[in-house]
Amino acid sequence: MPSPSRSEGEGDGDDPGTTADSRTDASTTDPSTTDPPRIDPALSAHAVASLGEIDPGGSRQRGRRSAVALTDEAVVVGTADGDLRAFERDDDAGRGESDALRHPAEDDTAGEFAPERWRLSGDEPVVALTPFDDGVLVGTRGEHGFVRLVDADGDERWRLSTADDVGPPAKETRFWYPFVAAIETHGDRGYAAARRYERRETEGDATARRFESVVYAIDPDGTVAWRYAAAASPIAVAADGDRVAVAYNRCPEPDAHDDGLVALDPETGEVRLRWDPRRAPDAGGERGDPDAARPVGDVALTPGGYAVASHADYRGYLLDRDGTVRASVDLGTPVDRARDGGDADADAPTDRVYAYPNHVHAGPAGVAFVVGNTFPEEGRETAARHPAEHTAVGVDLAGTERWRADVGGFAHHVAGTDDALAVPAAQHFRDRDPSVHGVRLFDLGTGAVSAADTDGVATAVALTDEAVAAVEEPVAYHDGDGDERGAYQVHRWRR
Repeated sequence: MPSPSRSEGEGDGDDPGTTADSRTDASTTDPSTTDPPRIDPALSAHAVASLGEIDPGGSRQRGRRSAVALTDEAVVVGTADGDLRAFERDDDAGRGESDALRHPAEDDTAGEFAPERWRLSGDEPVVALTPFDDGVLVGTRGEHGFVRLVDADGDERWRLSTADDVGPPAKETRFWYPFVAAIETHGDRGYAAARRYERRETEGDATARRFESVVYAIDPDGTVAWRYAAAASPIAVAADGDRVAVAYNRCPEPDAHDDGLVALDPETGEVRLRWDPRRAPDAGGERGDPDAARPVGDVALTPGGYAVASHADYRGYLLDRDGTVRASVDLGTPVDRARDGGDADADAPTDRVYAYPNHVHAGPAGVAFVVGNTFPEEGRETAARHPAEHTAVGVDLAGTERWRADVGGFAHHVAGTDDALAVPAAQHFRDRDPSVHGVRLFDLGTGAVSAADTDGVATAVALTDEAVAAVEEPVAYHDGDGDERGAYQVHRWRR
């Protein structure tokens, strides 16, 4: 089955014959002319299960250390200590009143999960998880960076160590460990992208960044059908029966690999398309920086091509299958904002700020981009906020903007179906407002929002047509009262 985090786009409204000359530039759309998304009632039938103890996060995001997936029969959670836990899936269990979902940590009557089906111990934090071949495909971050297939009864069928391809860690620290950054499935084929980071002395640079990475195509029995290696940092994978798209967010060795998007043949792994917003003649231009260190943040598939979140010029792109730009969307492009956080005016000192579009999801109902934190062009700190910070932007398959909506806080990743996008909201490392913690569910076509709050930060999410599941992690802000908020637990709501 397709990964719930990447739905294969099917449907009307995307004309493969559109040319660059007739493309839509959605940056010309006035957001004030689009109807604001309506707020639907909160999600229902809430249930919670404890995942034990974990060190709380702080004011800054800690990166992924948990994952969750919804199979037909279970809610499966991958934990920071490496364990996999499967709970019986009962979408009707829990509180039925929608208003009981607001701040569940303050309401001890939230329902309990159905019994735990099985538990499988592990040694490395689970950072990626998706249903596959009547089980779950698992990715970890650690000394080995495992890809594992665990069946519906909790038995491990096979595992492979990505360190065999990307190399062992040069240092025993989290950021240097082999990391399975993305897992995707389509039909009877699984795909995993893994990377390893280090700093290596090169001519003229004693601290040069380097990445070793590999993309695998894996059959259900664990056979690796092909590998695609690159000296770059993969961040996302999207696949259907005709192509495998890989997004790269760092290309520090341009002579070895300098493409933000690569499309591969699913049967052979041969390259079908290379595209990069820094060099494409119909992208970037005066808006982008050809020397930008970060090319692409995410990719999704549309019937006619690709949806790309560009880090190079802070825009969203819809591409035809040959890489021709069909539409572009102004998302986090630099703007001048007052340093005190207000609107810029002639007398107020300003910072020029931008925001990265970190995620994109596509389905027959449309495409949604999700924008991350604000950063200043000069320095590292600012009180200014980019107007699109922590915003979801929905467009149709031709690139016309339909809606914009607040997602609350920083999102580590997103999950989607054909008609919806789920966003887990974590802390804003500058504002540190706990009221934003939780899950937002957006209708791809209209932007209508359903929401549920969590006391701690929501860091992982899974979505099906019937249910939403999310992992909550505790957090302790450095400038607050010092108390830990939230708990390490998994939530499930009925849609």
